[in-house]
Amino acid sequence: MDVLNLESVKEFQVRERVRDVVFLQNDQLYAVAQKKYTYVYNRHGTEIHCLKENRQPLKLEFLEKHFLLVGTNNFSQLHYQDISTGQVVANYRTGLGPTSVMCSNPYNSVISLGHSGGKLTMWKPTSGKPLITMLCHQGPITALAYHPSGNLVATAGLDKKIKIWDLRKFEAIHSIQGHAQTLDFSQKGLLALANGSRVQVWRDKGGQDFGLYMTHGIAKGYQIGTAKFRPYEDVLGLGHSMGFSSILIPGSGEPNFDSWVANPYETSKQRSKKEVHALLDKLPPESIMLDPSSIGMVRERQRKEKPTKKDIEQQLETAVQEAKSNVVIKKKTKGRNKPSKIAKRKEEEVFNAKRPFLEKQRDPEGAPQEKKRKVLLEVAEDLPKSLQRFVKKKSV
Repeated sequence: MDVLNLESVKEFQVRERVRDVVFLQNDQLYAVAQKKYTYVYNRHGTEIHCLKENRQPLKLEFLEKHFLLVGTNNFSQLHYQDISTGQVVANYRTGLGPTSVMCSNPYNSVISLGHSGGKLTMWKPTSGKPLITMLCHQGPITALAYHPSGNLVATAGLDKKIKIWDLRKFEAIHSIQGHAQTLDFSQKGLLALANGSRVQVWRDKGGQDFGLYMTHGIAKGYQIGTAKFRPYEDVLGLGHSMGFSSILIPGSGEPNFDSWVANPYETSKQRSKKEVHALLDKLPPESIMLDPSSIGMVRERQRKEKPTKKDIEQQLETAVQEAKSNVVIKKKTKGRNKPSKIAKRKEEEVFNAKRPFLEKQRDPEGAPQEKKRKVLLEVAEDLPKSLQRFVKKKSV
């Protein structure tokens, strides 16, 4: 559907249940989570691919900078697949049950999942365990949305609370009483929450203090399923049980668009060039992390680093060379400067240089044997006299 002209582009029947739809790198391709598999269609409704790796998908997300299609399924799995190569990047079990509440952070591309136990988990494709686990609600999480800055996240639960969290401190900065089936942030930071046939829009008054901005009610009996802000427009789209509606929300969209990022008037040639540039600038999955600003920085040296085997061998060689060179040969009486005595003196110096390294090998903790004997004697004092003699024999 062309939302600018409100005209239908293509309508076709897939003959099975559709759980979620998400656009890929442009408006020419989109992925559909159907009953059994994930399918990729083009603008004309022609099937391009059938992704059988992710069975029974529930929710889909697309990471534009990494060309990764992320999905959850009925088997409690989180599935990452590169759509440019078709390779499965990662497939992890969440261990918290199947969920259809998923959202990606626009700042660092970390995937967040809302679970039935009220927990929010954050994932990246290179880690089999969640980066962060937060207990947000006392009941199942029903909706999840990220602020465009990536610092705030809004969650809604069945405990009739909608909370806004600051991810820099991992604290709830605002709480709203009510239930929400869907949440969404606009480009200007307005929060839309919908439940039943009513929609509320909240905005930041300043200092992260959110207040009610607008309310809207559609015809009774219409149940709102999803609410999404249209980018670069002051329009909120509502998908409900009887179709699609749109309402005006002043100040929700970005008024000035960048034609290099999103060009509504782009030609087919410009679209193909943009796709090629996006593929050339594709980021690897390893670049997804909580703090992407740490990429390219030098790791600080730790205060106490254990020397490696090569370092110990080099130190031993230098100590032996110094010991050999430090042997001073004095002019003495006849018979005392024999080559055998000089060699013996050199051997003694080399042994004295090697001695600390050999002691470290025997006792890797670096504690001398005398200290160990003292500890054993202290233990022996606590024992009865009949058993003390055995401890002393061991210590000797």
